[in-house]
Amino acid sequence: MRNKRKRLPGQSALLLQERNKPVGAATTNGHYSAYCTISCNIHSSFWSKRFLLYILEHFSHVDADPHEVALWVLLKRTMSADKAIRLQAVQELAEHHHWQDYQYQTAAQAIDQRTAVGLARIPQVDLRFFLRSPALPALGDVTEDGLRQLLASLPQSEVDKCVQYFTSLALRESTQSLAAQRGGLWCFGGNGLPYAQSLTSVPSEKVESFCLQALVQHSKSHCDHIVANGGLQLLQRVYQLRRDSLKIQRNIVRIIGNLALNEGVHQAISQSGWISALAEMTQSPHVMQASHAARALANLDRETVKEKYQDGVYILHPQTRSNQPIKADVLFIHGILGAAFKTWRQKDRDVSEEEKEAESREDYTECWPKSWLAADCPNLRVLSVEYDSHLSDWMAKCPAENQRKSLAYRSRELLKKLKLAGVGERPVVWVAHSMGGLLVKKMLLDASEDPEMHGLLNNTKGIMFYSVPHRGTFMAEYSVSVRYLLFPSVEVRELCKDSPALRDLNENFLNMAKEKEFKVLSFAETLPTNIGPMIKILVVPTQSANLGIGELIEVDVDHLNICKPEKKDSFLYKRSLQFILEALQSYISH
Repeated sequence: MRNKRKRLPGQSALLLQERNKPVGAATTNGHYSAYCTISCNIHSSFWSKRFLLYILEHFSHVDADPHEVALWVLLKRTMSADKAIRLQAVQELAEHHHWQDYQYQTAAQAIDQRTAVGLARIPQVDLRFFLRSPALPALGDVTEDGLRQLLASLPQSEVDKCVQYFTSLALRESTQSLAAQRGGLWCFGGNGLPYAQSLTSVPSEKVESFCLQALVQHSKSHCDHIVANGGLQLLQRVYQLRRDSLKIQRNIVRIIGNLALNEGVHQAISQSGWISALAEMTQSPHVMQASHAARALANLDRETVKEKYQDGVYILHPQTRSNQPIKADVLFIHGILGAAFKTWRQKDRDVSEEEKEAESREDYTECWPKSWLAADCPNLRVLSVEYDSHLSDWMAKCPAENQRKSLAYRSRELLKKLKLAGVGERPVVWVAHSMGGLLVKKMLLDASEDPEMHGLLNNTKGIMFYSVPHRGTFMAEYSVSVRYLLFPSVEVRELCKDSPALRDLNENFLNMAKEKEFKVLSFAETLPTNIGPMIKILVVPTQSANLGIGELIEVDVDHLNICKPEKKDSFLYKRSLQFILEALQSYISH
């Protein structure tokens, strides 16, 4: 005869009733009191394991609710020495939707950092799995002063002249703002103007934005200094206070993503409440917000991700953990003054505001590679690369920026980043717009001369060019004010029609492309682009967009819209998808 297991009367109701009692308060159940004491050690692997062992030991004789037993068992498995068991447990935790609120709280306080990151990277995970960031004390709006102090504490070594310039600019703006807040005078035209007791939210946020953009640069080389000086907590405060500013939140998460490249600070990031914030942002309807958070979480997820995504390299797909094996990569490279997301949006609709509001937003995408290509080719990794635009607010002011803009400089920088992201380890298709195509050609030529990058060269299976000026552009011959709009500084010299540098680049690439048998598809614009109120220019004529190999297709759009399909069933997208599938057919079909 089997022994009957002891049953605690009303056990589930009891736990639910007492879960909200403060730690140390009297409880009617000694086990739950011990749980409260142990669970205060948030995300500590040691205490999490002790807690689970305690639960399993003391409740092994209890006839508990099967759901509760399942929760405890899964929590224990998340700490198994077997990686496969851990991964499966995290997946099952996320897939169970019948947990009660107190069970989510139990899990949130018991899971370790590794499990929390894994759950955050499960599609549409329940956010109750994560401990909320602690409420901030009412200290007033001191974030600007805190950012200024943090910036001033960082060394100016190991950063280039532009970062030094940006830091000094941010500090100067902050100092002026701080003086105004303390009752100083702002002088204008020789007249002293009394300033209000405090700044309005607009200038304050502008100064914070300056400071954060400087911190983005410092986060690449001064990670330990930022963490040691309380940067994670300060950024958490700014993040919570500026929930209405998407740009400020993106810059903050961009900094966290950079810090996450250093595994030594992963625990500090977790303990500062960032896992919860990132999990929430990955579910944002805004493509840019979700993509910044996905990059940060991928850098934190050392359980399933071996690649590291440096600043400017964004994962458009898959942004979460997936059982779908990745067979190949597609890389999107924007043109000068473009960006990783806005360049690849769907074509803007030429309709009135009333009609826009009437139309459903569901059939419009802010980034077609993420929305359309990922759905059509789920076994591809889709990356978008951004360069220079992180300096856009001060680009024209930095004395050293002209030297940074050369193709040679950009090529070296991006090749390093792509190598860390694992690009070249599987078949690759490149997709480039405008000057981004010249950058792709330069990178592949540079890769041919670097033995460590031969994998990238040999795995390149196709290149798609959208209005790339292979032979230069007449834009460079226009007035300075006009040409600056599309091709500032060094690009003007590099893009002059039939320039020697451009001719050499094209000839060398053609020789290599023929030898490697790259598949090539080029699109050419046929409509002029509005540069100003009275200026319309055919930026890249068909003659210049013709590489000399592969298929050339003329499309009745302008330079800016050549890479923005009007809709998913438009010729531009369907032909682009067809090319990608054909180039990778033998790799993704099985």
